[in-house]
Amino acid sequence: MLSEIQKDMTIGDILDEDKRVVPFFLDMGMHCLGCPSARGESVEQACLVHDIDPDEFIEKVNAFLKAE
Repeated sequence: MLSEIQKDMTIGDILDEDKRVVPFFLDMGMHCLGCPSARGESVEQACLVHDIDPDEFIEKVNAFLKAE
């Protein structure tokens, strides 16, 4: 399981390692998590496409991962 995520990590790598973060991506509007192009995007790219601040998103996910 992940202890934290970073901007340059790909969505696919993150989801392969820890499915607990799926709701965070769904909440940002990223509903195509199984799509090959989405899996290859970095967290930063996904955030920018969905008009989400990457730093805020990462902070939120990492706070969840540290609390678990």
